[in-house]
Amino acid sequence: MFPTPIARTSPWVQRSYKVLLPIALIVWLLPLIGIAVTSIRPSSDLAAGNYFGMPSSFAGIENYTAVFKNSNIGYYILNSFRVTIPTVIGAVALSCLTGYALAVYKFILAIPVRDLTLHLGLYNTTTGLVMFHVAFQTGFCTLFMRNFIKGLPFALIESARVEGVSEWKIFWHIVMPLMRPAIAALSVLIFTFIWNDYFWATIMAQSADVRPVTAGMNELKGQWKVAWELIAAASIIAALPPVAMFFMMQKHFIAGLTLGATKG
Repeated sequence: MFPTPIARTSPWVQRSYKVLLPIALIVWLLPLIGIAVTSIRPSSDLAAGNYFGMPSSFAGIENYTAVFKNSNIGYYILNSFRVTIPTVIGAVALSCLTGYALAVYKFILAIPVRDLTLHLGLYNTTTGLVMFHVAFQTGFCTLFMRNFIKGLPFALIESARVEGVSEWKIFWHIVMPLMRPAIAALSVLIFTFIWNDYFWATIMAQSADVRPVTAGMNELKGQWKVAWELIAAASIIAALPPVAMFFMMQKHFIAGLTLGATKG
């Protein structure tokens, strides 16, 4: 069911793996490399049709500076944090509770889907975006937490129940400490999902006071000309927070994804 580890394969497979892996990595990174090169390319190169060649000169400082001068990207990044961080906290917190309930108790849970944004007056507000993303991501987070908690030793919960410990104390003092790797991994995933959201950020946020950075980059598109070098620079800037978060929590992220893995 699981693939054989590379270390246990034949020598020619190991050599092929070492050769093909860097090639696959370079091919996978080609779009990002192209965006990075475009972000330091002068606008004259694009006007002359030099899309894929080497830049005629280095214009990185001018392009990245122009992104902040010609748009409200700094404010949009702040908006993205205002939407993403509460969503991560809300979705992970709810998924911890609902994941525990689904793993420990046996019942059928039906969640009705309702369109409450307009009825509650939450359209074009940061609160509306946060609540929508929390509701949208909680399902995935709950299944993630449920499967992780299901793999924990159930004897710990039974022993605490025998001692008369309440369910809330069991969850908070016994289960939650064991869930820290899963919480870290889930936080990185949800942070990336919400930060990179474009579709709902465009539909549910119309004003610059609410619009996240992914939707705010539309401001760099002119009526007659698109400054691709500025859009590329803005894309690199917008991608930095989730990349930085991943590298800061890389150890916990990998541990959370593999700790509950079992063969079956």
